[in-house]
Amino acid sequence: MSCVDPEGPRVQAGACLGRGRPPHGGASDARTRRDAAVTSLSSNPDDFVAAFTSDTLPITGRIARMGPRSLSPILHRHAYPDHLGEILGEAVLLSTLVGSAMKFQGRIMAQAEGDGPVSMLVGEYRTDGGVRAYSRFEPDRWAYLEKVNKGAKPHMPQLFGPQGALALIIVQDTEHVQPYQGIVPLNKGTLAECAEDYFRQSQQVQTCLALSVRRDAAGDWHAGGMMIQKLAGDDSRGDTEEGWREAQALFATLQPDELCSEEISAEDLLFRLFHEGGVRMQSPEPLDDSCTCNEERLRHTLAGMPDESLHEMAEEDGTLGVDCQFCARHYDIPVEAVTGSTN
Repeated sequence: MSCVDPEGPRVQAGACLGRGRPPHGGASDARTRRDAAVTSLSSNPDDFVAAFTSDTLPITGRIARMGPRSLSPILHRHAYPDHLGEILGEAVLLSTLVGSAMKFQGRIMAQAEGDGPVSMLVGEYRTDGGVRAYSRFEPDRWAYLEKVNKGAKPHMPQLFGPQGALALIIVQDTEHVQPYQGIVPLNKGTLAECAEDYFRQSQQVQTCLALSVRRDAAGDWHAGGMMIQKLAGDDSRGDTEEGWREAQALFATLQPDELCSEEISAEDLLFRLFHEGGVRMQSPEPLDDSCTCNEERLRHTLAGMPDESLHEMAEEDGTLGVDCQFCARHYDIPVEAVTGSTN
């Protein structure tokens, strides 16, 4: 049996990551201030998410990096085909970028479903910094898709079929608050493009997203993502529309290899993109591979099933074998513990 375990950021003083034309000392002073501001990232170049803002552009943003403590162990555990691992990593990045920008305690899931070679894919971010993910796919159909594509990365309709959909699901820890779910069709080439549609259509928020995942020669996974959103009506930085167009143009120069590069730090990447307008990074929040499954929760879930069904699923020794699809942990739960009987 398998089972799926069903305050605003603050800008640190002096966290300016560059100015186009510093009043004293030129570009070297700008980089000195930038280096002083990001000391906290020097010992943690991977596995974090951080907010950033611009002094002159009407944007707010998030940047994330994932590697040895978060995404890599997840993908190694499941041993998915490389392209599927990349797309699952993108789902984790998406949930992290979006979830870390929200003011709540709980979790957000980027969940894609359809009737293609991949039937389900979910990446989850929790506000304590934990991330987890898994996917369901048909190996034979996947192999055929890889053959048809001649090794090229599949686009969303190929993966999930013409009726595929992406849901962003928010589950707050607060009692009596119902989960929120927003859905958008998976009818674009990439997950990022579909998510941009979601924000434009469902949230009326102009958003740019970039997600990149790669596997290095040693087999380890690296990922990077960035999101900027337009601050509507923020005329304090000048004309909002003109500023947003400038931000979009700068964002469009971002290259996938830069996002998850081990040679280019996140702070250097932000400096490259937005130094003319001044960019301020806030304190990074660490990310970890972490699952919330536990036996008590599984027992509660199983107790809601008919006793007859549970007895039919039980092993000869009277236990129910349950595997968490996220972390692959195995549980053996006595059937009488969830049915109250041995018949």
